[in-house]
Amino acid sequence: PERGTVYAVAQDHVRPDLLFAGTEFGAFVSVDEGQHWVQLDAGIPVIAVRDLEIQRREDDLVAVTFGRGFYVLDDYSPLRELDSEGPEEAAQLFAPRRAFLFNESMELGYPGKGFQGDTFFNEKNPPYGAIATYYLPEGLESLQDSRRKTEKEAEEAGESVSYPSWDELRAEDREKEPVVWLTVRDADGNVVRRVTGPTAKGFHRVAWDLRYPAAVPASLTPPGFQPFGSPPMGPAVAPGRYTMTLSQRIGGETTELAGPVEFEVEALGLGILEAEDRAAVLAFQRETARLQRAVLGAARTAGEVQNRIDHLRVAARDTPDADVAWVDRLDALDIALDDLLIALRGDRTISRRSEPTSPSIRSRVQQAIYGQWTSSSPPTATHRRNVEIAAGAFGAVLDGLKSLVGELQTLEIEMEAAGAPWTPGRLPDWRPE
Repeated sequence: PERGTVYAVAQDHVRPDLLFAGTEFGAFVSVDEGQHWVQLDAGIPVIAVRDLEIQRREDDLVAVTFGRGFYVLDDYSPLRELDSEGPEEAAQLFAPRRAFLFNESMELGYPGKGFQGDTFFNEKNPPYGAIATYYLPEGLESLQDSRRKTEKEAEEAGESVSYPSWDELRAEDREKEPVVWLTVRDADGNVVRRVTGPTAKGFHRVAWDLRYPAAVPASLTPPGFQPFGSPPMGPAVAPGRYTMTLSQRIGGETTELAGPVEFEVEALGLGILEAEDRAAVLAFQRETARLQRAVLGAARTAGEVQNRIDHLRVAARDTPDADVAWVDRLDALDIALDDLLIALRGDRTISRRSEPTSPSIRSRVQQAIYGQWTSSSPPTATHRRNVEIAAGAFGAVLDGLKSLVGELQTLEIEMEAAGAPWTPGRLPDWRPE
């Protein structure tokens, strides 16, 4: 058989280019005159498979079972690219097949089956974007995983197991979890996105959504499910050639495992008003994303400043040697901050009373993003004008916020010298008496 031929067993017969389905789900792969059995965790139940069919254009396998429905394995072509030494020897990264750039729609007005009820049958489509397949010969182990594995082997061999030292346990507590990175670069070698993947042994698949990272403030908690909105996202990339590499980070050291592999991103071009110059559209979107990053960061900073002012007001009350002017200065900072927030996020005094207000800097930026991030059309004149107005007004707001933070820090130094209770944003000053 030729290198890369995939065989399958279905009940009692063997057919070329088919996968085995039954009590196990996998494939016999012929590589350099050697046969390798690759087992796939596909979630298929233990049931008789009555028919197998291949969609040859996309290398998809359809397995039809006896009484349990049918199952589709999308793109088994990576099985034809296994190294000659077999998949057990080294990590491998397989090139994604051509990824189509388009905007997903919700035909039922809501993700999944919408409001059709539990009896309405539907299944998920394959993940959108460039789907990368990689293989890890061994799972990534932390210091704790490695120690427990060694202890288990010693116990099974009847050997004594010693308790780890405090330094070893401390090192385990301080170690960050191992991570697998898939790094996407454009044709010029610029990093576009880093996507994490599973770290266990075996084959894995991870989808990159063909977008740059979102320019929203960093968060320690992932975004929750938003049925009537969309999670934070960045601009879609331009069509073209991209590369991907596989790397790992364990114990503070990053190691490249496989790649680079090349793949193509192609726009479907099914929109009514498709942009002719996608490079210009992407340039505008990335400019808007940079403005969004600064505007949302300034709004978050303003919230932290407000929290510091509120705590300083309480600390001034509880400081015996307080200067009576502290409260007046805090009131002035409070008013100055509120004026900046009116320009940044809108006049809430008016909006709370259901009256129309002028668009804020943030609302202008978000309007352009809402109209552009999920559209294949070029930016409208309104989008461009909103970004232009927001950018022109934001510079003064950012300078004002920087000045306000400087005045706040000066006041915090004075209150610290007077022995005021600790407040957020400052380090206590203390010397031995």
